[in-house]
Amino acid sequence: MATAMLKIDIEERLLHFKQPAGTSRGVYTERRIWLVRVTDHSAVGVGECAPLPQLSCDDLPNYSEILRAKSEAFAAAIHQGDAAVSAFFETMRPYPSMLFGFETAWLTFLNASLSAHPSPLLFDTPFSRGQQGIPINGLVWMGTFDEMQQRIEQKLAQGFHCVKLKIGAIDFEQELALLKMIRQRFGPREVELRVDANGAFAFDEALYQLEMLSQYALHSIEQPIRAGQWANMAELCRESPLRIALDEELIGINDLEQKRQMLNIIRPAYIILKPSLHGGMLGCREWIDIARDMGIGSWITSALESNIGLNAIAQFCSEVYGDNIKMPQGLGTGLLFTDNIGHPLEIRSDKLYL
Repeated sequence: MATAMLKIDIEERLLHFKQPAGTSRGVYTERRIWLVRVTDHSAVGVGECAPLPQLSCDDLPNYSEILRAKSEAFAAAIHQGDAAVSAFFETMRPYPSMLFGFETAWLTFLNASLSAHPSPLLFDTPFSRGQQGIPINGLVWMGTFDEMQQRIEQKLAQGFHCVKLKIGAIDFEQELALLKMIRQRFGPREVELRVDANGAFAFDEALYQLEMLSQYALHSIEQPIRAGQWANMAELCRESPLRIALDEELIGINDLEQKRQMLNIIRPAYIILKPSLHGGMLGCREWIDIARDMGIGSWITSALESNIGLNAIAQFCSEVYGDNIKMPQGLGTGLLFTDNIGHPLEIRSDKLYL
């Protein structure tokens, strides 16, 4: 597949949110990404490298320089053949956002080289062929009580049957009031509710807060306490009346045996996978396989990528979970930007289509 004309280019972009995106770690108003293009005389493949500031394990001050150096190594691997490309991907485990960009660029390049025209195809699935949609949750960002209430109303009006609320920034009693408002109108069979604390709870208060939240028949809570407290998180998973999902806890754990060790100790109900954060497609496949062996559920979500990254995550999701995905995935964030990169993705009611 490699040719003497093949080259790799890096383009840095700054994207701007339509409205501030609030989490318990702060508020995002813009998003810096890097696009990786693999090209030759007949085909183009594009991937997105999008580390999250102060969260990604490869959020490094010299990210751009490292990425350009790694792209040279990637080009050399391509010219050596498929085995060298696979070996290169293994070396990229410490840089998950870069790995995901390279994986996406390579897969789209390979598929484009087999087609008569450019294509965003990574995998051949019913979703990738436009025949099926993937169910997704509606995401409600943090804000004031009134802002969050309005956003909840919008998601329900758009037809979402699963709504995820970011919590942990406003008064806890107000957050409970929002959940109560929803449950007074919609039962758990009508609307599934998920909450994401992004590690905002203190351990000594967390069990009480989980008990209070559980009265509203929530599906699950993501990362109630900050990552790295394995014993405390394991205790919460044992004692909580509400199912706990791990997210930030997975960041930076790129070794296969360490993945098994962490999940065996904590034993969460779910893990939530973001390829940009959790090891690219290579690492996420490992997480999913280990979790399945332990009876732990999983779903896939995006990490504020543009539609380039979102397309790749959605196609990966359809490939790894199969044709009939029942559990809502977290794949709507590519539409948050005023200057998002054009891509044939659209949300109809509560499903994402290509």
